[in-house]
Amino acid sequence: MQFTLLHSDKETSARTGIIQTDHGKIPTPAFMPVGTLGVVKTFSPQELKNLGTDIILGNTYHLYLRPGDKIIKDAGGLHSFSSWKGPILTDSGGFQVFSLARLNKISDGGVEFQSHLDGSSHFFTPEKSMSIQRNLGADIIMAFDECPPGNVDKETAMKAVKRTNKWAESCVKYLKENPPHYDWNQTFFPIIQGNVYPELRKQSIQELCSFSRCGMAIGGLAVGEEKSAMLEMVHLSTEHLPMEQPRYLMGVGKPADLVRTIGMGVDMFDCVIPTRNGRNGHIFTEDGIINIKNGMYKNDFSLMDKKSDSPFGVQFSKAYVRHLFNVNEILGVRITSALNIAFYMKLMKTIRLKIECGEFCKWSKSFLKKWDDE
Repeated sequence: MQFTLLHSDKETSARTGIIQTDHGKIPTPAFMPVGTLGVVKTFSPQELKNLGTDIILGNTYHLYLRPGDKIIKDAGGLHSFSSWKGPILTDSGGFQVFSLARLNKISDGGVEFQSHLDGSSHFFTPEKSMSIQRNLGADIIMAFDECPPGNVDKETAMKAVKRTNKWAESCVKYLKENPPHYDWNQTFFPIIQGNVYPELRKQSIQELCSFSRCGMAIGGLAVGEEKSAMLEMVHLSTEHLPMEQPRYLMGVGKPADLVRTIGMGVDMFDCVIPTRNGRNGHIFTEDGIINIKNGMYKNDFSLMDKKSDSPFGVQFSKAYVRHLFNVNEILGVRITSALNIAFYMKLMKTIRLKIECGEFCKWSKSFLKKWDDE
């Protein structure tokens, strides 16, 4: 994998670039729709591509449980199994083990946990996470890390940093000893931790940089800490991360947060917001958020969103889509989710254009005035 820096904004730290993988190019800044179980809910790969998606995210923990990483390996990897031909990033499963699994027990060796599905016992180690991700065959694979909640004390955060660093070393050792199963490269991203403690963030970056060849992730944020603390940690992190490598901010996805942190130098994002909010009837438009379940749209026969890059924007009325939600028709969810993914992809494209022409700073101030409270 190769990252080429193309443009840098003169007034902020925003930048554009290209990540070249064996499955295609990813223009940055980039947003990744979340395909937890090997699918972005209700979408075919071609539909995602038509909406402007360049890369999707899959989840190691969930795919390990269902259908099982060995089945996916037998299918030729996640690209073949899902028929998505573009780049894929898989997270390590660490966040889900700590947030979803029941009765997890953490040690320096790994995490013992019970499945959230059936209560069965499992043990994830750094080596296990890498083995699963080798089987899945994603282009970008994430380190197995410890992600504590946002309100932990400094001592707990320190232990997580030390364990994350130790586990990253184990991940890299496993990958060196166990080459990819497929005829494409897999690039390993370490994940920095440190919670809201600046010195721990710096320590994590310093210790993990040696394991990074083409990308690092900012983890352990948007997990319950104050918004101001999150933004402070992102700013600190981007100041110390390698300039020549892409920076990936994990799990952050509100439009205002994307614009703010791109201004700090972040290149990659993922979040469930576009599809999860879509399933709840919340639609992102250039004019603001529409809650399509609201009674005010009962007799509103205007088109959903004339400015959307999704064809659904000019195909259906607000009254009709509200009706679909009221009768629990799956088409309603597909329409709203498609509109949201289209909004996010268009936002990324707009940001890249504004950086390239030197207008990002002015444009972002105007954008944030509208979206700060959303």
